[in-house]
Amino acid sequence: MFNKILIANRGEIAVRIIRACRELGIKTVAVYSTADKTALHAQIADEAVCIGGAKSLESYLNTNAIISACIGTGAQAIHPGYGFLSENHDFVRLCKKCGIKWIGPSPEAMEAMGDKANAKQTVTKAGVPVVPGSEGVVKSFDEAREIAAQIGYPVMVKASAGGGGRGIRFVEREEDLEAALDSAKQDALSFFGNGDVYVEKFIGNPKHIEIQLLADEHGNVIHLGERDCSTQRRNQKLIEESPSPVIDEELRGKIGMAAVRVAQSCGYANAGTIEFLLGDDGNFYFMEMNARIQVEHPVTEMVTDIDLIKAQIRIAAGEKLPWAQEDIKMSGHVIECRVNAEDPANGFRPAPGNIKHLHFPGGFGVRIDSAMYQGYTIPPYYDSMIAKVIVRGNDRAEAIRKMRVALAEFLLDGDGVCTNIDFQLSILDDECFLSGKYDIGFLTRRMQKEG
Repeated sequence: MFNKILIANRGEIAVRIIRACRELGIKTVAVYSTADKTALHAQIADEAVCIGGAKSLESYLNTNAIISACIGTGAQAIHPGYGFLSENHDFVRLCKKCGIKWIGPSPEAMEAMGDKANAKQTVTKAGVPVVPGSEGVVKSFDEAREIAAQIGYPVMVKASAGGGGRGIRFVEREEDLEAALDSAKQDALSFFGNGDVYVEKFIGNPKHIEIQLLADEHGNVIHLGERDCSTQRRNQKLIEESPSPVIDEELRGKIGMAAVRVAQSCGYANAGTIEFLLGDDGNFYFMEMNARIQVEHPVTEMVTDIDLIKAQIRIAAGEKLPWAQEDIKMSGHVIECRVNAEDPANGFRPAPGNIKHLHFPGGFGVRIDSAMYQGYTIPPYYDSMIAKVIVRGNDRAEAIRKMRVALAEFLLDGDGVCTNIDFQLSILDDECFLSGKYDIGFLTRRMQKEG
């Protein structure tokens, strides 16, 4: 087991990893930007190193500074969390070259799954269904037009190296295709440094289902059930729950084993997530693989009682998985709401600022993952998510009631700070959400109806 781990991240996920390390008896090194000097992760780690300016490119994406901090503090491994460098295979190779263990999959597995166009080809060979579309990156407008004509409109243009809802365009008719291609390429180049795009069939009103995987370095792969992530705004998740209200044991087994085959096809090791689209006819299609821990990992932790961060660390240390597939049991119902510093009344504009008063909810079956504290100033340079509220009930109805209580008790007041808590409460009262039959477009349709 490692003696010291550097966490190449910030915010709630950095705090989450530090806590897991401490429980394992491992010392921690936090890295922070000049804007995060007073951040919680920089204060509670055993050591903290400033790695650059406020902008991500100057700090949390500054590979040389992170490697220097790791070597200088004697850390043996790096945990990347999610976002930033978590799926950067070049950085993983740099870590290996410097004798630093990466707590995540190999760069080869990342490359196989990180490029969405190539990933579709890989999983097709593994017998996993994919959304009809281009076999790889589309090279020209003429090629895209021919593919779209074959599979039929509407279609989606997607960034091959994308994520977080970026680089995606919906195209309803041929005359809009060329502009959508150009726009998606520019978006992809701006956010990911890679302008490659692919085309696939638009699946109307699907569910967004993801399967959590754990795989060790000895060839053992298991899945830990599903998370339903269909409550989305602009392709970004707001609420996640497990189990999905529309998936039974038979379908869970089919999707779960399809996800396992995907991991096996690329020699994957560590924690990972396979995302699927689930049609109302029960057919499911591979979307992408996230070669890292997910924002919503607490949902799976609470429904299975397995600490995924500790599992990641133990896998990276060479340990075998202590569970077989038949050992994995899902108990109760878990819901997570993402609390963002944003103003829903003004187009969900980011609303950072200084926190004057703060009270977190609590009680039986309530978990808060956050890096906030009273007096903390939320910086304007990073993602607007400031907390995750996770609750577990005996069934879905109880979990929804518990989440309503928790959000109502979440008190935050500060200069310029707004949150989406009231917006989240309105979703929990929405008849479509309560039915459990909501799809990835339900929130967009509701907002359009409300004007």
